[in-house]
Amino acid sequence: MNYRAVALPIGRLLIIIAAFMIFPAGADLIANNPDWIVFTVSALILGTVGTLTNVAFSGLPADLRRREAFLFVNIAWVTFCLAGALPLYASGLDLSFTDAFFESASGLTTTGSTILTGLDQLPPGILLWRSLLQWIGGIGIVVIGIWLLPGLRVGGSQLFALESSETANKPYGRIEPFLVRLLTLYGALTAACTLLYILCGMSLFQAINHALTTVSTGGYSTSDSSFGQFGGTAVYWVSIVFMLASSVPFLFLIRKIEGKPADDRQQIVMLLGVVGFASFAIFLSQRWVQHDTPFHLFTVSVFHVVSVITTTGYAAADYLEWGALVISLFFLLTFFGACSGSTSGGFKMFRLVLLLSYIRVLLRRMVHPHRVLAPHYDGRPIGSAVIEGVLVFAILYAGTFALFGLAYACLGMDILTAFSGSITALANVGPGVGAIIGPSGTFQTVPDAAKWLLAAEMILGRLEIIAGLVVMTPDFWTEA
Repeated sequence: MNYRAVALPIGRLLIIIAAFMIFPAGADLIANNPDWIVFTVSALILGTVGTLTNVAFSGLPADLRRREAFLFVNIAWVTFCLAGALPLYASGLDLSFTDAFFESASGLTTTGSTILTGLDQLPPGILLWRSLLQWIGGIGIVVIGIWLLPGLRVGGSQLFALESSETANKPYGRIEPFLVRLLTLYGALTAACTLLYILCGMSLFQAINHALTTVSTGGYSTSDSSFGQFGGTAVYWVSIVFMLASSVPFLFLIRKIEGKPADDRQQIVMLLGVVGFASFAIFLSQRWVQHDTPFHLFTVSVFHVVSVITTTGYAAADYLEWGALVISLFFLLTFFGACSGSTSGGFKMFRLVLLLSYIRVLLRRMVHPHRVLAPHYDGRPIGSAVIEGVLVFAILYAGTFALFGLAYACLGMDILTAFSGSITALANVGPGVGAIIGPSGTFQTVPDAAKWLLAAEMILGRLEIIAGLVVMTPDFWTEA
C-alpha cells in the first residue's frame, strides 16, 4: 500500500479548506463577532497540518492506484468532516463535538440535515461556513463521481468512466483539463444564481449563501423557515432552475457548452419525467384543498419535488401537512436521487433506467427465450458487469437503509423517524418525515449515538456504499 499517494493529496486539500476559512473569518470581523478569531486559528491549525503533511510526503510523483484510491476517498471524507467541525466546535455556539461533527458531515456531504435552531440570529461567519462546506463538498462530489468512482467500477458507474480511467490501472489521468472546465462551470453557475437571487429580492449575504447551497444541492439556509422566508414565485423558479442544472451530469453540461457530443440523455429525461409526474400529482391532490392561486400552488409543488429529488432539501412550507398521499410520494422520492456525475445523492437515475431496461429484457426473454437480448442505455447495449454492479448496489442500498433504520429504532427513535432518518442520510437529502426531523424540524433531539451513525451513513452514501465497505474487507489489506 502506497500511503504516500493517499496522504499527499489530503495534505494539499487541507490547505485549501484552511484557505476557505478566511471568508467566514472576514464576515465575522466585519460584523464585530469574536468568532473571527476561531476561524483564523482553525485556518492556521489546518494549514499547518496540511503543509507539514505535504512536506513530509513530498518527493517523486505518487501514483493513486485502485487500492489507494479506495483508501483515499474514505480517509478524505472523514478527515475533511473533522476539519470542518473544528471551527463549529470552538465557536460561541457551545456545541458538543458530536453536534459539530454531525453539522460538518451533513454540510460536506451536502445532506443538509441540521442540529441548529435560531439560524436567523446566528453569526454571519457560522452561516457562511455552513454554506461553504456544502459548496466545497459539492465540487468534491462531482470530481469523485465523474473521475474516481467510474474508474473504480463502483455500482455500475463504470458506464460513465472518462477515457483515461476506463482502461488505466490508476483512475487519475488527465484530470487537470477536466478540473479547469468543471471549476469554471461550477463557479459560473454559482455567480449567476447569486445575481438572480439578488434580483429576486434577497440581500447580498442571503443570495451568496443560498447560491452556494443551491448549486451544491445542499439545502442549508440562513433561516429556520428556509425558503419560506421569501415571498413571490420568482425566487422559487430561480432555485428550481439551478437545482435542476446542478442535478444533471456536469460532464454533459461541459460537453454541450463546448459543442461536443453528449450521450447521457436518458437519465436526464427520466429525471424530468419523474419531476413532472410527481409535481402534477401533488398539485392536483392539493388544488381543491388549499386556498391558494393555481400558479403559486403549482410553483410550490414543483419546488418541493425538485428540492427532494435533487437531494437539496429546501422547504417553502411544511409539506407533511398536505396529507398521506403527498407524504408517501415525498418519502418515495427520497430514495431516487438525480443524475450520476452531479452534486445530487440518492440511488441515481441511471441505475433506475438500467434496472427498468433489464426488467424489460427479462420479460421479453420469457416470451422469446431464443432471442439474444440485452439491456440498453442511450441506445447502446450494456454489458453484464455493469448490470451486476447496479444489482449489487440496489441490494446494498436497500440493506443499508434497513439496517441503519433498525439501529436508530433500537436507540430509542420512533419507527417513522428512524427509517426516514436512515434514507434521508443515505440519500443525502436532508429533511426526513415526521414531526421531529421533517422539513419544520431538526436533528437536535436525536440521541448522540444516532447522530454518529447518521453522519457515518451520510458519508457511506457519498461513497456509493461499496467504496466504503471495500476497505473493511480483509482482502483489501492483504497484498496480492
